[in-house]
Amino acid sequence: MTHPLPCDPLAFREATPDDAAVVADLVNSAYRGDSSRQGWTTEADLLQGARTHADEVRGLILAPRSVVFLCVQTPGQDIIGCVHLEHKRDAAYLGMFVVRPGLQGGGIGKQFMHRAEQRAQQLWGVKKIWMTVISVRHELIAFYQRRGYQRTGRFQPFPSNNGKETMLVENLQFEELEKVLP
Repeated sequence: MTHPLPCDPLAFREATPDDAAVVADLVNSAYRGDSSRQGWTTEADLLQGARTHADEVRGLILAPRSVVFLCVQTPGQDIIGCVHLEHKRDAAYLGMFVVRPGLQGGGIGKQFMHRAEQRAQQLWGVKKIWMTVISVRHELIAFYQRRGYQRTGRFQPFPSNNGKETMLVENLQFEELEKVLP
């Protein structure tokens, strides 16, 4: 099986409030609905509804100790990936990690994750990065483990009444993963 690769080089930058709508659309396309099934990160069989919206993304962009970091194709600056980084608990929290579904599986995610980890270190001097993953997403947890993330044994209940999503599977929970950075 061949994986599609971008035909243009990649660049990385921080999002601005003007990027919020495009980022929200990208996140929703990767996690929910039929478009998410083009990639392997879909949650369409677990959750229904929007993963995020432009106002939420704009809030993350503008929040203190928070960055939405983008992967873009040059020269057109087409946004093909995003990740939210936040300085928490003397570490960096990594969330909302997305590569455009049609480009998943070709190595962009590996490169982008490495760049995001570097950016967290540059911004805050952190030595650890952590995330939460829906615990039944075994293939996603395995991807992160191959990137050096370890299971911590800590779990959090999935918020059942956040107003955006409807659970299609009962008893979802988040599992925490962490990585010590070099």
